[in-house]
Amino acid sequence: MAHRFNLRVYALIIDESNRILVSDEFRFGTFFTKFPGGGIEQNEGIADALKRELQEELSAEMLDSSFFYVNDFHQVSIFDDTHSLVVFYYKVQLVSPEKLGQTPYAIPFTVETEKQRWIPLQDLQESDLSFPIDQLVLGKLKAELIS
Repeated sequence: MAHRFNLRVYALIIDESNRILVSDEFRFGTFFTKFPGGGIEQNEGIADALKRELQEELSAEMLDSSFFYVNDFHQVSIFDDTHSLVVFYYKVQLVSPEKLGQTPYAIPFTVETEKQRWIPLQDLQESDLSFPIDQLVLGKLKAELIS
């Protein structure tokens, strides 16, 4: 049973070629694929957390962002079952996205690190993402782009 809230914020970054940036990471003894972003720290707003996470994970500067989704259902963290997740997603434009995800690498990896890669949005499947809310958001994003 979850006793604490864990606030998180993630970026949906789509380039001019309609590719989306994903982050492959190995942490807590687990390999996973997710959207770039992470935890909101104490005394930090959501927008500030998004900017900080993009700087920390991608060394990237945000040009613009627009709110896309927040989960309105209970989701327990797979890393700590005492934490209930509240996850905010923003569509993000970066100052220089072409600098990201240029170095190929093999997955999965077993050393604690994170690396990013571009995947054509139409090729990314929900099953390619490790977390249930990311999977749901991908479906919503694709549905929005089709309509």
